[in-house]
Amino acid sequence: MTTTQTNAASHAVAAWPEQLSFPGQTAAHPGPVDMMMMYVMHHGFRRDLTAFAAAASATPPEDRTTWRALAARWELFAEVLHHHHSGEDAGLWPTLLERADEAERAVLVAMEAEHAEIDPILTACAAGFERLAHHADEDARAALAVRLSAARESLGRHLRHEETEAIAIIQRVLTNEEWEQVEVEHFRKDVPFSRVLAIVPWAAHDVPGPLRRQVFAKTGRPNHLLWLLTRRGFERRERLAFRYLDRD
Repeated sequence: MTTTQTNAASHAVAAWPEQLSFPGQTAAHPGPVDMMMMYVMHHGFRRDLTAFAAAASATPPEDRTTWRALAARWELFAEVLHHHHSGEDAGLWPTLLERADEAERAVLVAMEAEHAEIDPILTACAAGFERLAHHADEDARAALAVRLSAARESLGRHLRHEETEAIAIIQRVLTNEEWEQVEVEHFRKDVPFSRVLAIVPWAAHDVPGPLRRQVFAKTGRPNHLLWLLTRRGFERRERLAFRYLDRD
């Protein structure tokens, strides 16, 4: 490599975005693609399943008000996760498969298979929340606690796999502009404003202050304003749904 080529390569690396790291995150591969929003979503998924698993064990089966709040909160989580996984299956993995080598293709095929493994567990959890929203059923509560622990473990393995291997492929084969196009076409598309109002406080919840400020610095003032407008209502509902957890 010539001196000019070396300098050009060094300049390109220096221009790479800072990759943020959230609590529980396994890796943050350097590269040209800013993976911030992917990591924000992963933080939310981990946070929620940990809270849901704890709440299912702690919430008395006869407390209809709290179980209805938990069922509504689960619906938000499940919708966000479904949209995220659908975007990956429809847009991200096919795009990467076109450019991946043989070993990388095996990783990407595994990503889709892991989604298929997670989906029926989440469906069973949804049925458990629906049952407990209407009936004081100790057996259903115990079964739901087991299923939520399984969901947390299954999704946790998937997120670790994605962060350690799949995102490394993204950084190797995509430019940031190509990644943004995938985001627009497959992750942001067809999201009504009513969903945005729900997702912004959900995504920012329990994100440490310094990280949250970095996120809003990148996503812009409109998202920050939406958070300021919606956070109190979100936190109020959060306290109701997870009222039996020790938050100290």
